[in-house]
Amino acid sequence: MTKTILVIGTYDTKDDELHYICECIHSQGGAVLSMDVSVLGDPSQATDISKHAVAKAAGASIQEAIDSGDENHAMQIMARGAAALTASLYGEGKIDGMLVLGGTMGTDLALDCAKALPLGVPKFIVSTVSFSPLIPADRLSPDIQMILWAGGLYGLNSVCKSSLSQAAGAVLGAANAVEKPATDRPVIGMTSLGTSCLKYMKYLRDPLEKRGFEVAVFHATGMGGMAFEALARQGYFAAVMDFALPELSNLMVGSAVNAGEDRLTNAGALGIPQIVSPGCADLIDFAGWQEIPQAYKDRPFHAHNRLIKSSGLSPDERRALVRDIANRLATAKGPVHVLMPTQGVEEWDREGGSAYDPKGLGAMVDEMGKAIKAPAELTMLECHINDAAFADAALKVLDGWIAEGRVPTSR
Repeated sequence: MTKTILVIGTYDTKDDELHYICECIHSQGGAVLSMDVSVLGDPSQATDISKHAVAKAAGASIQEAIDSGDENHAMQIMARGAAALTASLYGEGKIDGMLVLGGTMGTDLALDCAKALPLGVPKFIVSTVSFSPLIPADRLSPDIQMILWAGGLYGLNSVCKSSLSQAAGAVLGAANAVEKPATDRPVIGMTSLGTSCLKYMKYLRDPLEKRGFEVAVFHATGMGGMAFEALARQGYFAAVMDFALPELSNLMVGSAVNAGEDRLTNAGALGIPQIVSPGCADLIDFAGWQEIPQAYKDRPFHAHNRLIKSSGLSPDERRALVRDIANRLATAKGPVHVLMPTQGVEEWDREGGSAYDPKGLGAMVDEMGKAIKAPAELTMLECHINDAAFADAALKVLDGWIAEGRVPTSR
């Protein structure tokens, strides 16, 4: 079946480049649906979706955008309309992937359009600011793809054709090759870090699969948490085992290694059963190249690799984090059970480990007992999070919910 790619851009200023992309997709056997998000000018030939239709989808008009006299305001109108139309077109089965071309204005719009598509739908952005620190992590879709638009800010040339043709081939190839998430078995969504830090998935994966579940484990280093939350919002999980919460400790202190403000809220909002534990929530993550702030230099410290390093949270910070966790869980519409391992929350949090801090752990345990309120349940476990006893406790909670009919074992 021929795959159709939605190609979005300002066809008044990037007409040649956008038509080149469309030609590349056509030459490889794909189809194109074009969307113009210009404000002032017009394309050389009509697009499938006009700028007027885009503005209308935002509840506005092109004249309103022009009359605002502010290019930022005008493009935010177009971004709202483009995102709404992108979601609608996919929902109607009219597109199989998306490609957006732009500078900073176009990239700002493109990020909204990508967020409008579910996980598993190819979404590519060709941008002059790809991978730039100008783009905050919470604007990124978890499976977004970007390529630098090199040498193409003004006019088509052989340098930028390299980027544009790669992007055209990549999005069409992805649309042809993608195997979208299956729906034949109920899915347990689980968060973790690598097995050098958190090991419970080694004990849990096989037993969960024997119970009829598919297990999807998400790396809780920012983008992984975003992907986890995106699928939770879609109601994709039968239940979640959210056992790695460093993205919340990072969010609390302002680290960029976070998954956004809605972490630990989306499963609960849909009533999806949640088993939760503060795995690795004793640490603050910094980029490996970043200088550790002076305030954290006297903390327990772990250099994981050249990309990421961590300092410990103080006892008071841990108490504040636990209260934040409790507040997020208090909004849940489904069952919540918190497991608190009293002997450590990650591998380096053992006696002799680089992040061992019994005073900090004690504060976390004490505050957990105070902060978690009914109807959420709390079980204190006299074990480490990486002990088999922790996994056994999690399975016991899940089995109870299965017996009560709260967690389905088939789709």
